Amino acid sequence: MDLLDDSPTPSGNKPEFTVSELSGAVKRVIEGEFGLVRVRGEVGRVSRPASGHVYFALKDDRASLDAVTWKGQLSKMQVRPEEGMEVVATGRMTTFPGQSKYQLIVEDMAPAGAGALMAMLEKRKAMLAAEGLFDAARKRPIPYLPQVIGVVTSPSGAVIRDILHRLRDRFPRHVLIWPVAVQGQSCAGEVAAAIAGFNALPAGGPIPRPDVIIVARGGGSLEDLWGFNEEIVVRAAAGSLIPLISAVGHETDTTLIDYAADLRAPTPTAAAELAVPVRVDLLAATDGMGARMSRALAQGMGARGQRLRDLARALPRAERLLEGPRQGFDAKVLRLGGALGLMVANKAGAYGRVATRLRGDALRALVLRKAGMLREMSARLEGRVNSDADRRKMHLHLQSARLPNALSRLLADAGRRNSDARSKLAGLESRLHAAPPVQFARLQQRLDGLERMRATLGPTETLARGFAIVRVDGRVVTKAADAQNAAALDIQFADGHAQIAPAGEGPKPAPKPTKPIIGQGSLF
Repeated sequence: MDLLDDSPTPSGNKPEFTVSELSGAVKRVIEGEFGLVRVRGEVGRVSRPASGHVYFALKDDRASLDAVTWKGQLSKMQVRPEEGMEVVATGRMTTFPGQSKYQLIVEDMAPAGAGALMAMLEKRKAMLAAEGLFDAARKRPIPYLPQVIGVVTSPSGAVIRDILHRLRDRFPRHVLIWPVAVQGQSCAGEVAAAIAGFNALPAGGPIPRPDVIIVARGGGSLEDLWGFNEEIVVRAAAGSLIPLISAVGHETDTTLIDYAADLRAPTPTAAAELAVPVRVDLLAATDGMGARMSRALAQGMGARGQRLRDLARALPRAERLLEGPRQGFDAKVLRLGGALGLMVANKAGAYGRVATRLRGDALRALVLRKAGMLREMSARLEGRVNSDADRRKMHLHLQSARLPNALSRLLADAGRRNSDARSKLAGLESRLHAAPPVQFARLQQRLDGLERMRATLGPTETLARGFAIVRVDGRVVTKAADAQNAAALDIQFADGHAQIAPAGEGPKPAPKPTKPIIGQGSLF
């Protein structure tokens, strides 16, 4: 053997794998060893592509683990991954052969202690406050006396009973309840949908639109109240067009919806007290104001009456005010007679002066002038009449010239229509002559068919084919029980009738053959 041989050394019995086979083997080993694990770490580099899945990393001071939450599982998680959170993730380990890496499929996630929850809460609060959702300038006033109150809470808890009881004691109002889950994974989505649903109700619709909304829940731990810290709930409360009162937890509990609401109530019962005033106090205040108004009105009327009487004493009497006008009227009446005679004399003098200026020559001149005007107008009228007559004669000549042509066209049209009508009449006459034989032939065929059917299915032909008719007391028998119970049977054959005696009696002589009955009805 040559010790310096450089030929490759054979690999012996070592197995040979493809890349896919080796990746599959690694996948089976990891998934079999780590079926379901809980991993604690800090969330880093969160990615949310358009597919809806969430990709992120779980890391500590020495290592990093890729993780993914699928879109369908994300909606069921109470806590969503956010960068910087310290969480405990529950899921299963697997591999991604396309990139030669292993990863954790996260199915559930919870903060790693209250400290992590508070840190995440403060971070979210600062982010929403920077957007202006907590500004006091955007908060709306609560109506003093709402007609309809919308309540977003659990329909089976003690909260709704406390609210309804307090409203009934203070001032009964119409209440609409939107049932939601007040804790758990579906809490945030249902509460946000309820707030948006109340705002979507049209004014004057079949379901009344609330004037104020109360979002209420009893006390609980930070984890129990976490649904009211979700961003979707805070944005729904801030975007509500209806004034909103937040009553989540006890007086010491604070959630982010309290900052976005228009008014925060320490308890659900306090929310009902803030929503409506006390009816008894309003009635008492109304009665007090009514009494004050009545007293003020009486005092005002009394003061004005006294002032009127004081002013009346300072005025002079009516008789004294009328003395001067009466005397002036009498003086004018005395002067009226002389003034009337003077006016008549003046008019008579003016008439005499005008009459002296009228002479016969002036009248004749006036008549001649009017006669000239009349002759001129007569001449103008005659010329206009002649012109109009000429114009009408010309129009008549034109119409008469067009009349022969129009008459010829009318006669031609009438002849053409008459010819068409004659042709149509001739066609109808030929059809009329041809129709009766065809109709009679069709009716004859139908009659022959009915006759053949009668000859085939008639009672006489049926008896001739071997059938018989059984009668009892002249009635056709169709059941064996009726035949057995009969005293005597009358059987009709094609050539006559036969009488059959019941069991135990001797046979009766056959009757004389009778002719078949013509016109027998149906056998059935």
